[in-house]
Amino acid sequence: MALLPALLRRTAAALATTLFLAVAAQTLVVVSLAVLSVVAGGARPAAAQQPPLQEQGPANRLFVQAMQMIRQADNTFDIAEEGRLLKEADKLLNEIVVKYPDSALAVQLVTNQFVGDFDFYEFRGRIRALVCNEPMTSLCFLHRVGEMLPPVETPISAARWDWLSLAVAYNTIGDTARAREIIAPFVSAVRRGAASDGNGQDLFVARALALMGQTQLALDITRQIPECSTRIYNLADIAKAAAWRGDVNLTVQLADEAKAYATARGCSWELGLVAQALLRAGKEAAARTLFLNTVETQFSKFRETKGDCCPPELAVAAAELGDTNLALGLLRTVQDENPWTIPAVLGRLARRTDASVALAYAEQVQDVDIRGESFAELVEAAVKRGDLTSANELMKRLNKLVDDAAGKRPGLFAQKAKAEKVLYPDDRWRKSFQAAINASERASNFVRRDIGAPLLAALVRIETGLPMLD
Repeated sequence: MALLPALLRRTAAALATTLFLAVAAQTLVVVSLAVLSVVAGGARPAAAQQPPLQEQGPANRLFVQAMQMIRQADNTFDIAEEGRLLKEADKLLNEIVVKYPDSALAVQLVTNQFVGDFDFYEFRGRIRALVCNEPMTSLCFLHRVGEMLPPVETPISAARWDWLSLAVAYNTIGDTARAREIIAPFVSAVRRGAASDGNGQDLFVARALALMGQTQLALDITRQIPECSTRIYNLADIAKAAAWRGDVNLTVQLADEAKAYATARGCSWELGLVAQALLRAGKEAAARTLFLNTVETQFSKFRETKGDCCPPELAVAAAELGDTNLALGLLRTVQDENPWTIPAVLGRLARRTDASVALAYAEQVQDVDIRGESFAELVEAAVKRGDLTSANELMKRLNKLVDDAAGKRPGLFAQKAKAEKVLYPDDRWRKSFQAAINASERASNFVRRDIGAPLLAALVRIETGLPMLD
């Protein structure tokens, strides 16, 4: 069964070659008849000519020129010359599609068919890989991470956060065309109701759109969702993106909207998110009141039902408000099921209160990757406090974790790169991030499947200074 796609593509290639030869032969016959008619003094009227056949000759000529450039690129040792020739060949192939859309070649190229033994799909991948002619650039990093992501299954039935993160990363780093190409099918799936779990959840699409500056589209999708969790998560994340852009009015508006919706629908589990949104909107008193009432209610329910104690976002909200004891108490309750809360809470505490308490907690974390991420957050907190002595000491601890892992934990390399970016004024972080990708490519399929989103989150954090994809 694994050979079936290859056989189908080869069959398509054979059929395409046959079609190409048939069209070429037909073109030759038409040209021959035209020559004979001119010799006989009876040229055919223009209305009798066949426009599609007239486009074959110029299209074929451009295709031959492109193939010659690709062969030249294959035979050069100059990497810059190779890139130039491949880009020129790509322009010629695109010209066939734009100028001669009725030609058989244009149809084959648009549908990614073989033309003889030329695989246009593979060639497009080669063009994208040209960014790695400069291997230490962020665009090369993105290309390599994208190559590791498991392919998207079509038709799309789930909006994959790793691919959506890739779209956000491309948009952030400057390739907006590639970003749109990646996210567009997911947006279309949400509009059809395909990328959903049946409860109207959009599964991250609106949040990705907000991070790409498509606020109104993100809100249009979000306001059609009746389910508490996704509706409020989306509103909180869109408000966060607005705050990062400096749009104070929209931040306040969406925080109020999230609170009003939670109150109207009785969305109690999401109130930690609402408290964070209010705090971000500058409404600290309202945020603190809502937070304290929610904590009391949640603990009361926990004592009665012995069920889930608290939403993890409540621990993050406690850290945002600077309540160290309550934040750590909530963290101990939720961290087993939600390990991402550990670095999130400790980093916030280190920025607002006594950093020594956060460090003591981080040192006891058993999961090495989570401990490394916590150290990276504490490094950034120390730098923001102006405590470079503590930042350098924390960096030593993070470096030791990386060294002890002996290259087998790519996530630690990424956290090292993140910490280096905030601590040092140079680009040494690029070497660490490249090491993270190298380690990922050498790792098992299981590691490569799961490492894409964390790498993208770290890279976007490095490039923007904001936890956009955490």
